[in-house]
Amino acid sequence: QVQLVESGGGLVQPGGSLRLSCAASGSIFRADLMGWYRQAPGKERELVATISGGRTNYKTSVKGRFTIIRDNVQNTVYLQMNSLKPEDTAVYYCYALKDGTMTYWGKGTVVTVSS
Repeated sequence: QVQLVESGGGLVQPGGSLRLSCAASGSIFRADLMGWYRQAPGKERELVATISGGRTNYKTSVKGRFTIIRDNVQNTVYLQMNSLKPEDTAVYYCYALKDGTMTYWGKGTVVTVSS
């Protein structure tokens, strides 16, 4: 069983930065994919960034602004978000795909970008 707990959300002004954290407990290994999704009000959940075995993947609109980092010792994944825009406002969910078949989700953390 894997549990994911997010933290770090909040209110930030446009152009500001936030760092989200996702602490994983259970059997998650470096080869297992972890990442972040987000869901804005009235919209479908969408992929933001993933990392697996050191390889990263980003949603086009966040490339160059967001960075996903994984600490395999602490079993924690971070999402460093810079140059935030109002359209980044959403609930951000941590995600893990174990052994290519089992999916796990955190409960989400709210990010609001507004002046």
